[in-house]
Amino acid sequence: MTTLITSSASKEWVFGPTYDEMLHPERMPADLRSRALRAAEEDPLSPVNLFNITWKDTDGRVRSLVLDKAFTGVEANIVLLYAKDFPTGSHKVGPTYSVAVEKQLAGEITPGEHTLVWPSTGNYGIGGAWVGPRMGYDSLVVLPEMMSQERFERIAAYGSRYIKTPGCESNVKEIYEQCKLLARDPAVRVLNQFEAMANYRFHYYVTGNSAAEAVAGFEQEGIGDGRAAAFVSAMGSAGTLAAGDLLKQVFSDCRIVGLEPIQCPTLFENGYGGHDIQGIGDKHVTWIHNVMNMDTLMCIDDVASKKGLQLLYEEAGQHYLIEEVGVPADHVCRLAGTLGISGVCNILGAIKTAKFYGLGPSDNIITVATDSIDRYHSVMADMAATCGPMDKARAAAYYHGIFRGAGLDWIQEGTRHNRRRWFNLKYYTWVEQQGKTVRELEAQRSQEWWMRHQERVAETDRNLRQERGF
Repeated sequence: MTTLITSSASKEWVFGPTYDEMLHPERMPADLRSRALRAAEEDPLSPVNLFNITWKDTDGRVRSLVLDKAFTGVEANIVLLYAKDFPTGSHKVGPTYSVAVEKQLAGEITPGEHTLVWPSTGNYGIGGAWVGPRMGYDSLVVLPEMMSQERFERIAAYGSRYIKTPGCESNVKEIYEQCKLLARDPAVRVLNQFEAMANYRFHYYVTGNSAAEAVAGFEQEGIGDGRAAAFVSAMGSAGTLAAGDLLKQVFSDCRIVGLEPIQCPTLFENGYGGHDIQGIGDKHVTWIHNVMNMDTLMCIDDVASKKGLQLLYEEAGQHYLIEEVGVPADHVCRLAGTLGISGVCNILGAIKTAKFYGLGPSDNIITVATDSIDRYHSVMADMAATCGPMDKARAAAYYHGIFRGAGLDWIQEGTRHNRRRWFNLKYYTWVEQQGKTVRELEAQRSQEWWMRHQERVAETDRNLRQERGF
């Protein structure tokens, strides 16, 4: 039987899948794949579930769906990759594992010796809370106090601790400051998703290739032309956007569209502010964000994103979509169980993208649902208390105002000027605050820098196979 754990003196090292196995789980040893699938149902806290970090379902199909056009109101195919069936209910578990295993291979972290600190606004931290203990590490998550209660409950359930920092989703600087204090302890290692290139590599290789595979599969079903016309994602750590870099290499005319909240338009107008699209921290441009390759920037209203989720969450909203809009009942039910706030945000961005570029029935716009409703029951209760319970009139207003009414405001194209301006904002966080040099920053302007980091996927896989012994 394939073993996950190797011993060296008094230490036990837990190793999970390679990047290639996360993309192609069918390439794992058959006994290991079978054990992982059983554990997903019978023992979700077992380390063997590391081998369930993949976009693929048990049949080897990318977990994805094409949104009903009665719902979106556009002719283009909006292809949604959904992450609710990852081990933690979010695809952010992929980057947390990738960052940890690369650090472990490099000898920078050792189980039993180091506490792993995961700076996050939610799903990356939840991923770290799950991954760390599965690999034998004490884990501590640092996240803002205003995140949903379900996030804190999930972290504790996975056997990890957390520290609440002041503020909301966009208060990332406060997270950094707490991490600096923690890092004074020589046993602490901060695994920063905002700068760790393993985050970028997971999404470039695993999410990007999975997205390409999804549209190819839908073409075989008679949907779309098998190409990606655009990849749309809210930025957060900007890890997910790395999938767009891969898609643009495969499909040269693919556009990369990044989203941020209207309430915190950092790139759009050097703005600031608080927002509640949980999962996309702001007020800085992350180190791993390849802004020189981004084609379009759009801003989405956080209130619209939450109201859009409320429409799908409440029974009266579901009835309206089925009976008045004509969206199939099974599709509405599936969306209600698949989307969180950032997923609705991404769909609104995809609708705007279809309208802005004039995309038609053969075109595919790919986006992601980072997590699902299980993280937002408390937020939905607050929405009902604040905005009132859903009824037919409110459902009609939300649907036509939010989804059908998605307009072409708050859009910037990636001109040479805008890309330079977006890029220059990195200086203030990474050079002035986080200790990077100007020379390191300037190197990122070239796409060759990013390609060198993409190539390290193969190197990591070779090293990991050698350490595992299979």
